Amino acid sequence: MSADQTLAFDPDCHIFSGCGFPAPGLHTFMYEPIATVAGIDITKPMLLAILGSIVVVGFFWAAFNKPKLIPGKMQMVGEAGYDFVRRGIVYEIIGKKDGEKYVPFMVSLFFFVWIMNLWSIIPLAQFPVTSLIAFPAGLALIVYVMWISLTFKKHGFVGGWKNIVGYDKSLGAILPMVVVLEFFSNLLIRPFTHAVRLFANMFAGHLLIVMFSLATWYLMNGLGFVYAGASFVMVLVMTAFELFIQAVQAYVFVLLACSYVQGALSEHH
Repeated sequence: MSADQTLAFDPDCHIFSGCGFPAPGLHTFMYEPIATVAGIDITKPMLLAILGSIVVVGFFWAAFNKPKLIPGKMQMVGEAGYDFVRRGIVYEIIGKKDGEKYVPFMVSLFFFVWIMNLWSIIPLAQFPVTSLIAFPAGLALIVYVMWISLTFKKHGFVGGWKNIVGYDKSLGAILPMVVVLEFFSNLLIRPFTHAVRLFANMFAGHLLIVMFSLATWYLMNGLGFVYAGASFVMVLVMTAFELFIQAVQAYVFVLLACSYVQGALSEHH
């Protein structure tokens, strides 16, 4: 844990020492600027996001800069990752014919989200960037703008609105209700839930890891050592679980992005 995350934590504070448990809170996710560049304050999460971009670009550049017929280890890993997103997500949701042009974007989105999640368990970093709502919201906004643009480009102005609100005359008397619900669902709720799903999972996971980490230290006094061991086991369990959730959330985020693109490209009936 960084100094910013433990502002309320006294290293001499243990159970039976007269101080209460320093429960993690919102301060766990607040960071002071570490530098100012061109009038912009750079915080640790911002720096990790930049480093995440560099890691993703650097990895794929190293893997495919000089591709070989018989791939080396780096190229094999890159091809496996690229093919996983292409065949396992894009082709499955959008289709091979329409989806091929969106593969580079979806691959970039998947690995960028994944590395921003992975910072949570990497020493010195130890913070999932996506646990700050601004980052998932920014990515969801990019997907949202893409979806809106593709919808009107594919169907025209009138057809685009019909696609968005689910207009279908065969619905009869319930058509007005469906149009209103689809309007709010697609234009307002969709981007919100797309961002919050990723944010909430990373926020909760990080909070649990920090809580059990603090509890392990706090209980290291007298009989508390017995419970400190159990708390430390929970740290290991939650960290392993987070590894799984981090990959799943990157997968789900891109899966939803592909479903939005597929909906924009599909013919309106």
